[in-house]
Amino acid sequence: MILELKNVAMNFKSGDSVIKVLNDVNFSMEAGESIALVGPSGSGKSTLLQIAALLERPTSGSVIINGVNTKNLSDDEKTKLRRENLGFVYQFHNLLPEFSALENVMIPQLLRKVPKKQAERKALDLLDQVELHHRIYQLPKKLSGGEQQRVAIARALANEPDIIIADEPTGNLDPQNSEIVFNLFLSLIKKNRMSVFMATHNMELASKLDKIVFLENGKLKI
Repeated sequence: MILELKNVAMNFKSGDSVIKVLNDVNFSMEAGESIALVGPSGSGKSTLLQIAALLERPTSGSVIINGVNTKNLSDDEKTKLRRENLGFVYQFHNLLPEFSALENVMIPQLLRKVPKKQAERKALDLLDQVELHHRIYQLPKKLSGGEQQRVAIARALANEPDIIIADEPTGNLDPQNSEIVFNLFLSLIKKNRMSVFMATHNMELASKLDKIVFLENGKLKI
């Protein structure tokens, strides 16, 4: 398994009360598999993705990535594991506004000490694959919403991660752009044989993935 969650629970304190967001969640994903996570608003989908991405520490339970149990890793070790194994696409693109599309796709590679020329070649190739070869020097504010999300997809793929964590990756786009961007995203994922764990409200998009899992009342149902 490339990703496993074992007996994951997540609680938050609100005054004197404890809110149980996730309750004994068990989940596994094979290499190359794509899984959609669906559920009502506020059901904890984003929290579950954050835990899978090692961005949140669960109240209890374990996250295992490529056979490595991350429970007792240091923050530096988790950062290294994220950088080498995970890519992220969010509802809001989260591009760095002062950098061009090309630079935004280069930055994750530079953080991994990839030589600048090599990072630039890879970024150019990815931006070509997302059909933005003519927009590489534009700042995010000069790009449309769909174009910004395509840059975000290219950035997520830049370090050739094993797993893409996607939280409503087209949720901020109109229906036409949503379908275009999602189909492009899915084709690139399949081409690069990456795994995808994606939260979405859109059942039409969810149905295009290999499997759908449901999160409700803190429980995950297959």
